[in-house]
Amino acid sequence: MTDIPKIAFQGEPGAYSDEACRAARPDHAPMACRTFEDAIDAVRDGTADLAMLPVENSTYGRVADIHRLLPQSGLRIVGEAFVRVHINLLGVPGATLADIREAHSHLVLLPQCGKFLRDNGITGRVSPDNARAAREVAERGDRAHAALASELAADIYGLDVVARHIEDEGTNTTRFLIMSREADLTRRGDHGMLTSFVFRVRSIPAALYKALGGFATNGVNMTKLESYIVDGTFEAAQFYADIEGHPEDPAVQRAFDELSYFTHMMDILGTYPRDAQRP
Repeated sequence: MTDIPKIAFQGEPGAYSDEACRAARPDHAPMACRTFEDAIDAVRDGTADLAMLPVENSTYGRVADIHRLLPQSGLRIVGEAFVRVHINLLGVPGATLADIREAHSHLVLLPQCGKFLRDNGITGRVSPDNARAAREVAERGDRAHAALASELAADIYGLDVVARHIEDEGTNTTRFLIMSREADLTRRGDHGMLTSFVFRVRSIPAALYKALGGFATNGVNMTKLESYIVDGTFEAAQFYADIEGHPEDPAVQRAFDELSYFTHMMDILGTYPRDAQRP
């Protein structure tokens, strides 16, 4: 009997990353890991086949740790997944909204449903992980304590959904990248291909402007460009970019050729199909 392939994620069972794994790769068994580094290492050493890593949230912004880890991970992006983040108030069986005085969740999640908490006189309490908060609320068994987490977490830990979809923003969405040990250069999917890469420009005037010019002149749409500091110095900025297209497309090849004149490092992190759920 063949073993079920595994997909690693950071967090405890019931986390939104767990939800992303189940939705995007239902043929893989989700594998909980303590940190992002642990999830990456699980793929590198063969314990897991894939990793599901969050890169940005429409309300919170980018997940800074991931941009630092991706270029050094040795892994390649083979897919993306978008998960609509529905925040739910989870209580112990039988708890009502009037019973709840404190809600526990990750620091990032608490302000995303601040209005609901204020309107109902509930104090937010920080937990390292929303799924862990759900587990600990279940273990405590106190009707005054609840968790802010997914409905998946409610199912896993035997909690009641006291209030559903309480997030302040009706479009709260997280983008995930699916990572593998090996790149997949095949053209696939029904919505076009994306390519992600990192680069560092040479220290010459207008280097970034000139480096990006090839994408404009060749009609290649750049959907994301972000900079971040590397090597602990403000003199060394690295850029992360997403473009529409495949590295073997003639227009993309020409754009990359022009980019090479003005950079001293460029690494393609992966080429993968656009997710049908992309907003």
